[in-house]
Amino acid sequence: MQASLFESPDHDLYWFERHARSQGYLLVAGVDEAGRGPLAGPVVAAAVILHPDRPIEGVNDSKKLTEHQRELLFDRITAEALTIGIGSSPPEQIDRINILQATRQAMLEAVNQLAPCPDILLIDGINTISSPLQQQTIKQGDGRSASIAAASIIAKVTRDRLMHEFDRQYPLYGFARHKGYGSAAHLAALRQHGPCPIHRASFRGVRELVTGDPSVCIFS
Repeated sequence: MQASLFESPDHDLYWFERHARSQGYLLVAGVDEAGRGPLAGPVVAAAVILHPDRPIEGVNDSKKLTEHQRELLFDRITAEALTIGIGSSPPEQIDRINILQATRQAMLEAVNQLAPCPDILLIDGINTISSPLQQQTIKQGDGRSASIAAASIIAKVTRDRLMHEFDRQYPLYGFARHKGYGSAAHLAALRQHGPCPIHRASFRGVRELVTGDPSVCIFS
């Protein structure tokens, strides 16, 4: 689709979905990720096809919701969406191919799980994925498209739950509190204890402790 066809009113989260269907794309999937920025843990992506006749009240960019709101909406989206896919890339893959490519791979994994297959993907941000499906990227899409917002909630809640599991495995770092982001407490724990197996060795704040040199990029 031409980008000019995708200029929606900011207040209407279902505009993109309705417009895509008016152009013949009946099954519209929103795609988003959670966890590009943290120093630890996987990046998680989700793809969601919402039911066209059952809007879910309260769906919004996951960053604008409380943890309790996200949990409630996660359950509603899981129960009412036509289909949901979830993909992830672990820290070692992030270190090997970089965070952008790892995110794109996680998104592709999520999309490939969708059944039925979507007619078009609405993807948060500016990067497409290696899929033959029709794609439309939308800047700040998690606050502009209901499908992308739903995907952002699924990805965020899924990743947060994983980080709670990692907190039980590696209790020295406080992953349940900061979810792997570079908080002062997390950085202090890193300096005291060194990285654990789920830290991203290529990220600033961790790589200095791995290589001793903050300028070194350890991508292979």
